[in-house]
Amino acid sequence: MAKVLAVLSSGFKDAKNNYETGWWGEELFAPMELLEKAGHQVDLASPLGGKPEIDKHSLAKEYDPEGKYKTLYESGKADHTTALSEINPDEYDAVLIVGGHGAMYDLAKSEELHQIINSIYDNGNIVSAVCHGPAPLIWTKRPDGKSIITGLRVTGYPESMEPEGLPDILPYSLEGEMRKIADYTSEEKVIWGNEQLLTGRDPFSSEALGEELVKALEERNK
Repeated sequence: MAKVLAVLSSGFKDAKNNYETGWWGEELFAPMELLEKAGHQVDLASPLGGKPEIDKHSLAKEYDPEGKYKTLYESGKADHTTALSEINPDEYDAVLIVGGHGAMYDLAKSEELHQIINSIYDNGNIVSAVCHGPAPLIWTKRPDGKSIITGLRVTGYPESMEPEGLPDILPYSLEGEMRKIADYTSEEKVIWGNEQLLTGRDPFSSEALGEELVKALEERNK
């Protein structure tokens, strides 16, 4: 059995623009379901600990037509997270950074999260992120001062898929920042940049990313 740390945004509110966001339901629950079914343990963490704010749009019929993720959310499955400051990264075989626009705010430049990512990576384990979840990877610096994704093939939420008007109030373009340092593409659902770094493009890539994590953890346990 492996231990996987899933990291969620605690949530973000922009009163000026009447905008609220957080983590995205499918991006946690789809991989979590596959990992737990395979016998692995998934622990939850967030910057503030406690119950993190979900992006309510992720539970709407448009994105969750069968209400599967809404049911899981309302069951309380994601109500309890450990604060990042209390996490021991040496306990984990992988980290999964869950997207939702919230990740662009409180996760992206979190030094506590960067340290966790680096420690898990330095231990030879897996760093994964989906949709807007790769935001913290942009600012996670390796000992040479370069980003952990410098020169690697990666994906993340494409600029062309952002809701109309939203890029005007977001703090930066995820795709734009990734393109500056990495070999970004939106052509594939999931991409291994190397044997330790896995990125997924969008919410609908979450299941495929979970499948890749399960396979990789099985290979490592042989």
